[in-house]
Amino acid sequence: MSKDISWRDDKRKTAERGYGGKWQKARETFLKRNPLCCFCEQEKKIVAASVVDHIKPHKGNQALFWDTDNWQPLCKPCHDSTKKIMENRGVRLGADENGKPTDPNHHWNK
Repeated sequence: MSKDISWRDDKRKTAERGYGGKWQKARETFLKRNPLCCFCEQEKKIVAASVVDHIKPHKGNQALFWDTDNWQPLCKPCHDSTKKIMENRGVRLGADENGKPTDPNHHWNK
């Protein structure tokens, strides 16, 4: 993969990017043990997780890719929208009851 292409924009087949049979088995096991979307749970919603997300983007780093401490269960809408926004902005979304961002790295908290 060229340095000009981000990991998310890589158009190779999923198996070529490391998401082959070994990943599918690990993903299935993880989701059985962690069946609910952790973002939805924070909002007091019960939604089934269908995606194993890498909390810190691995960008091809195999050690980070397979580090289960770097995995979290998400539903597809949270993965494809909320998580992508968070990665682009560099902060976790969400606010407390007063409207203050919950991420300590948010510029309003500095």
